[in-house]
Amino acid sequence: MAEEKKKEVKTNRPVNDTWLTLSGIRKEAKRVRWPKLRSEGGQNGIVENTGEVLVFTGFFAAFFVLCDFVITYLLKIIGIGV
Repeated sequence: MAEEKKKEVKTNRPVNDTWLTLSGIRKEAKRVRWPKLRSEGGQNGIVENTGEVLVFTGFFAAFFVLCDFVITYLLKIIGIGV
């Protein structure tokens, strides 16, 4: 019985592993829907998305620096900071 169970073990690998070849990678890269550089048809392009990310990051960087200054100032007022 134990020998029969060992024989029933299956692997999860697909039978045809062609995607790992150079031609398979090229074929898959052609299937990908790559984003456009500029906006087109109501969808943002890479330039617009990059601008949004930079503005968002700059805003929150300034916010956290301001919070740090306020907390440091308040701690100095009550005598904890040097």
